[in-house]
Amino acid sequence: MAVSAERSSDFVQSLDRGLAVIRAFSVEKPRLTLSDVARETGLTRAAARRFLLTLQELGYVGSDGRQFYLRPRVLELGFAYLSSATVTAVVQDHLERLADHLHESCSASVFDSPDIVYVARAATNRIMTINLALGARLPAYCTSMGRVLLAALDDAALDEFLEMNELVPFSDRSNTDPAFVRAEVNKARAQGWALQDQDLEVGVRSVAVPVHGADGQVVAAINVSAHAARVPITTLTGPFLQALQSTALLIDKDLMHGSFA
Repeated sequence: MAVSAERSSDFVQSLDRGLAVIRAFSVEKPRLTLSDVARETGLTRAAARRFLLTLQELGYVGSDGRQFYLRPRVLELGFAYLSSATVTAVVQDHLERLADHLHESCSASVFDSPDIVYVARAATNRIMTINLALGARLPAYCTSMGRVLLAALDDAALDEFLEMNELVPFSDRSNTDPAFVRAEVNKARAQGWALQDQDLEVGVRSVAVPVHGADGQVVAAINVSAHAARVPITTLTGPFLQALQSTALLIDKDLMHGSFA
């Protein structure tokens, strides 16, 4: 875990390692032993123990004597972002109205390479096995919102994304060929929206459009997702897309004028 040569002399490695310990926990791994944490983070057992005990004393980690787990205080870290994020404050009401209109789940996310991070969601039903709570992360390359957000990158940044990140399949229909991903991103860039048809999970498809900040730059993406057996692609890319685009324009307008009511 040596500090990269590209990092400045002000980089605090101990903070980086402490956050790595927090990130070692997940929905799939809510409880970890000391050895588990050391393995997940690449730290020595001694270092992992110091970080865990420090986090435990600060109230972010709990322990039953053998295993460690995150405590609710960790939510404060994410809440600080969500409560101060303009996009989150603006988009939630719009998503709820859109979900009520379409009777399908709608979401918003921001780009945090190589993933998208969910910052708002209005769920009408659960069609995915993945838990898409606020803060959930999914790979950008195989999600509709991710493709929209990748489309906002310039060619050099997209090249770097495809070169530096391993594209791991999420479903039997995931296409991890960088050329395919590039083509889908270029298509999203040209048409202003992106579709994923069961790339992320078999039986689930979605369409997404970008959201723009006051400076006109893409700051987030919103989507509507539906079960493939219930909603054909023509409906998703027809009336659903039109409603989604209308909602995005309303969000853009609010972000432009700072209207958060």
